[in-house]
Amino acid sequence: MKVNKRGVVGATAIAAVSSLALVGCAGGSGGGDASEAPEAAGTLTVWVDADRATVLKDAAAEFTDETGVKVNLVQKDFGEIRDQFIAQVPTGKGPDIAVGAHDWLGTLVTNGVVAPVELGDTAADYEQVAVDAWSYDGQVYGVPYSIENIALMRNTALAPEAPATYDDMINAGRAAGTEYAFLVGLDPEAGDPYHMYPFQTSFGAPVFGTNADGTYNADDLQIGNAGGDAFAVWLAEQGTAGILNPNISGDLARENFVGGKAPFFLTGPWNVPAAEEAGIEIAIDPIPTAGGEAAQPFVGVQGFFLSAKSENVVAATNFLTNYIGSEDVQTALYEVGGRAPALTSAFDAAVAGDPIVAGFGEVGASAVPMPNIPQMGSVWEFWGVTENAIVKGEGDPVTLWQQMASDIQSAIAG
Repeated sequence: MKVNKRGVVGATAIAAVSSLALVGCAGGSGGGDASEAPEAAGTLTVWVDADRATVLKDAAAEFTDETGVKVNLVQKDFGEIRDQFIAQVPTGKGPDIAVGAHDWLGTLVTNGVVAPVELGDTAADYEQVAVDAWSYDGQVYGVPYSIENIALMRNTALAPEAPATYDDMINAGRAAGTEYAFLVGLDPEAGDPYHMYPFQTSFGAPVFGTNADGTYNADDLQIGNAGGDAFAVWLAEQGTAGILNPNISGDLARENFVGGKAPFFLTGPWNVPAAEEAGIEIAIDPIPTAGGEAAQPFVGVQGFFLSAKSENVVAATNFLTNYIGSEDVQTALYEVGGRAPALTSAFDAAVAGDPIVAGFGEVGASAVPMPNIPQMGSVWEFWGVTENAIVKGEGDPVTLWQQMASDIQSAIAG
């Protein structure tokens, strides 16, 4: 793969990364053991998972040919990267660059293990939601490469038109005469607030408020506002009507949808292959509003971030912005992972060639990033189980919701 690079790092970027290099020069670089350590100052170590390693192999070779800097690609299990990165970077044994998810960012920043990435003017070349996701306290900490979110999957044979509202969807689902009007997978114990979130936002009840720059404000917990109360009442109504059912897991929801037992399925691109293999003609639609406002799901953005202890910040930033940030590499990563690219030119090409990707991409472009602040960890513990309790009718919905909000606030306060 010949990488069509974005051009050399600009003067602003060089100045910024040069100053960072002075800060990071005391740290080490490399993998978790001697075999992963750089052979010279002109070596970059990059932690990747297996799929990303395949794509980056050619880009790394070209980078070495053009700069003389060797790129050592070290394969890691994606789920272990964050914790290993936090543990190894302070000791000087971590990599220069690692792949990861944007919602790790708050934990990485507060642990002091990542450095800002100077995108400069190239920030405008990415989908805005991707840059927002990789921003923390007004700075960008990674080069995003993929965007993933849920949307409404529709069996076009059972429902020829996209619904405008949740009620329209349920009415169309009932008119189809299938066993279920609508399907969404819920965990029997923990619930699934990730899938329920677009309906919650349609009632005007985000988890956290935002600052002027669009980043999340951990001091502004919004989940317990009046919109949250209205959402809780709605949840109870859907449970009573049997539309939301905690006993239908994600696997069961997929099985029933591909079996033609519902015209609508709230899910992500990971379930597209099963529907296509079953011979179902599908369309991907915006999520219909239940509360009158826009139904905005969470968007997850994967990218590559820079170690605060890298000894070769200029080369690392060059590799991040001009190689990983190139259209060729972003497109190749999309072709391997199936997630819409974060770079707008690659994104536009992907959605133009695939209506399924276009459908998810349209929803993702107006979605909201999963909160990347550490305080979000205090939300999950109470959120899903409360939603399940409300759906099951285990108490007054507003009382349960307000108790959840109070518990979250107490957990954040420590």
